[in-house]
Amino acid sequence: MSKVEQTIDVDVPLRTAYNQWTQFEEFPKFMEGVEDVRQIDDRHSHWRTKVAGVRREFDTEIVDQLPDERISWRTVAGDTKQKGVVSFQPLDAEHTRVRLAMDVEADGMMEKVGEAVGVLDRRVKGDLKRFKGYVEEHGHETGGWRGRVRPADADTAQGTTGGLMDEGPGPVRRDSGPEDPGMGRL
Repeated sequence: MSKVEQTIDVDVPLRTAYNQWTQFEEFPKFMEGVEDVRQIDDRHSHWRTKVAGVRREFDTEIVDQLPDERISWRTVAGDTKQKGVVSFQPLDAEHTRVRLAMDVEADGMMEKVGEAVGVLDRRVKGDLKRFKGYVEEHGHETGGWRGRVRPADADTAQGTTGGLMDEGPGPVRRDSGPEDPGMGRL
């Protein structure tokens, strides 16, 4: 298993950085190799990637999400095995530190060679730099989901992810607006 950890400081408030990260369907705009992310429900997403000419599809599950602090995930089905956590730390009112740590299981010769020469580390570093540029350029988040997911929620639902791809498009994590702060969204 390949481990990678990268940190970057972004010039936006904590809430803006966190909210933008919850917009998984925006990831192809700043993550190299990510072609598509489809939100299935508040905890599950389907990913399509192409790295070094190799296409992969997989499903992820949020296992812990605490607004303005962290989001951790794991794969639950598909061509890729990984788990990770992204955490957010306020530096001051207008600056946030984003830390991304991942464990990725290398599968196949290309991935094992890439692991040996540090490709994943450079990719994650580049993705964080592009996230920084993306969120700073906008100056505000494109949406936000501030619900809480506890590890126990994921553990009790484990094994229920089969057939997710057949369920059709799910909800997009968007801010429901100031006039409707209910349902865990602000």
